[in-house]
Amino acid sequence: MTAYAYRIVNVFADASSPQPRLTGNPLAVFEDGRGLDDATMQALALQFNLSETVFILPSDKATARVRIFTAAFEMPFAGHPTLGSAHVVRALTRCGDSLTLEMTAGVIPVQARGDTWTLKANAPKTRAPDASVVEIAATLGLNAADLAAAPLWVNTGNEQMVVALGSADAVRRCRPDPARMAAHRNADNAPKFFAWAELGNREILARFFLLKHGALLEDYGTGSAAANLGGWFVTQRAVLRLKRVIQQGEPIGRPARVMLDVDANGGIFVGGVVVELGVGTVVL
Repeated sequence: MTAYAYRIVNVFADASSPQPRLTGNPLAVFEDGRGLDDATMQALALQFNLSETVFILPSDKATARVRIFTAAFEMPFAGHPTLGSAHVVRALTRCGDSLTLEMTAGVIPVQARGDTWTLKANAPKTRAPDASVVEIAATLGLNAADLAAAPLWVNTGNEQMVVALGSADAVRRCRPDPARMAAHRNADNAPKFFAWAELGNREILARFFLLKHGALLEDYGTGSAAANLGGWFVTQRAVLRLKRVIQQGEPIGRPARVMLDVDANGGIFVGGVVVELGVGTVVL
């Protein structure tokens, strides 16, 4: 029997909330994944049943290697696991506030200022959806008139459909149809939609939808989607430098605040506050 230590952290915590430590997107981080095979990692992710569970491993390319699992599958990259893992790696290795994490999507640089962590995403790749605007709007339970621009698949490490809406009301009215969503799959054969709208004052309201075994889920705070939104701004030739704070999780009672910064050269940076909530061990 071997004991495997883990930590529970919340990423993209909302400091303005009455209970900021219980906001943001939760993550389980196993401090040392050596000795765990793929099937066991996947089973542990299902056991915890959080948005993601990650396993820290040695790396010859970066400060550490990280493997990211949802309850159903492994992911090449995701924002909140990257930032949460970096927070734990810093504590374990005492490497300081600048480090790199090796993932399937590549080596991701991460930096901290206190407990606010920021990653630099990959350059965006994009493609137009096969479906019409009317079909995509209907998938979200909306009308085509609710969309502010043509939807776009964007990939800065994890491909997702980015759908710009014309109002915060349209974001709140989203009622995705799981059967329709299943027809719109990314490069990894997974339906993932990021719907968003400008609120003004450099703030955005957003929601992220995905399917798990055919069931509709909504994520609390999605760093990979924020990075893809940065890629959307770059490809839409927005005026750069650009800064936004993304409010997410409102409709499901779990507020999160994700910071997006796109520099003058199109570099995409995503950040947020990480809070360590607890520690424990699993014996296998």
